[in-house]
Amino acid sequence: MVCGTRLCFPTKGKWHGESYARWNSYPLPVINMGNKRNRSMVRVGSLANILSPVSSVKKVGQAIQRSMSFSKGSHSGSMTIKPYCKPPATPTKRRDNKLWSETVQGNINEPLTKNEIKRQEAIFELFQGEVDLVDDLYLVMKTYRDAMRSLQILTDQELNIIFGSLEELRMIHEELVCDLQKQRGNNGATEEVGKVLLKWLPLVTEVYVTYCTNQLAAKTLLDEKKQDSKVNDFLERCIESPFSRKLDLWNFLDVPRSRLVKYPLLFKNILKGTPSDHEDKINITLAIKMCKEIVSEVDRRTGETKCKHFIDTFEYLDDRQRNHLIAYQKNLLCGGVLKSTKGTKLHVFLFEDILVVTRLITRNNRKCYQVYRQPIPVRTMALEDIPEGEVRRSGSFRGALSHGPSVKCGFKVRSTDPNLSQSFTLHSSDEHDKKQWLQLFRSAIRRARQDETCV
Repeated sequence: MVCGTRLCFPTKGKWHGESYARWNSYPLPVINMGNKRNRSMVRVGSLANILSPVSSVKKVGQAIQRSMSFSKGSHSGSMTIKPYCKPPATPTKRRDNKLWSETVQGNINEPLTKNEIKRQEAIFELFQGEVDLVDDLYLVMKTYRDAMRSLQILTDQELNIIFGSLEELRMIHEELVCDLQKQRGNNGATEEVGKVLLKWLPLVTEVYVTYCTNQLAAKTLLDEKKQDSKVNDFLERCIESPFSRKLDLWNFLDVPRSRLVKYPLLFKNILKGTPSDHEDKINITLAIKMCKEIVSEVDRRTGETKCKHFIDTFEYLDDRQRNHLIAYQKNLLCGGVLKSTKGTKLHVFLFEDILVVTRLITRNNRKCYQVYRQPIPVRTMALEDIPEGEVRRSGSFRGALSHGPSVKCGFKVRSTDPNLSQSFTLHSSDEHDKKQWLQLFRSAIRRARQDETCV
């Protein structure tokens, strides 16, 4: 399928074209494999010596496979990996930040006003960001996903969880690149982009909801699989290779979400340079509103998925901890690690309607959160800031959260319900962290009391 005269996207997703080569040109490395009988890991200092750049990424999987030296045992027949040794530092592949004025021929920018040049630069920033994003998505699928499948490092089910709907994301972003390229005139200037954005944005919501709601499960599984020596060895080799730009796999997997939240700002930059009588003035304004709604919907659905994920991992010691409110939570206001007065790490989950304090444990090689004491509903919660240096009397182990000598950055959360005599004394890592927690707690309490008053 040919999209425009400069940039083409065939149906198989391969990148070709004069424009792409101009904006994404990389020098090809010199490959010297030496004697075929001596291809050992000692001679392979880095994947940089055998990997082609992104433009030849379809061969990266085979290159990685050649770089990882496997040997079959004489009895078991199982594959083993030679221990990975960090190679000498190699030059990191970096992207050049080009300006629109550097890509146009002649002196086209001379007759344009300063405001018009800013508009063209903003449009080019949007376009070039899309090209870079598609590059990254293609690299992740070919260099990481397909290579790990070929090497049988992970199963197809595990790969589907970790990489999610990356293929669908790549397709819709390739479509945007094609449409933006068509709007670019022969002189390098783009007259309008508003209609393109209004046509493209309706395709984004469901694809991004599907991808972002899967990210928590993907991150959890990826962290778990990194404990496998083969997986860890493969990922370390990739990080030390120039094509990765020193980024780990998760950095690449999180690129689409980061890109999504930047769209309103990118659109606003184009809008600033758009004349009031230009057709894009209305269309881009509508695109900004639509994009904010998409981001809000993705955040809402992702939040619901996150709540369900954590709630499913809760382990209760007795039935009194099973507060009925927990099952209905769809918004996690804040979650993180705080400490008790004795230094015990506690994983704290502040949901919209209830506070749950837990301890991280492992059951059957699976991490879960053991609920510590009884959760406190937000509507009956009281917050107390503990002044620095105040000391409390020691108590029993079960009273470690509310008794004992305090340290810096502490605050107390307690229930005002006479039927629930429960309190927690928590300590953050620093004063800034403490202020953030206090602000979130106060906001949650205020919202809960307002809702109760309205009812």
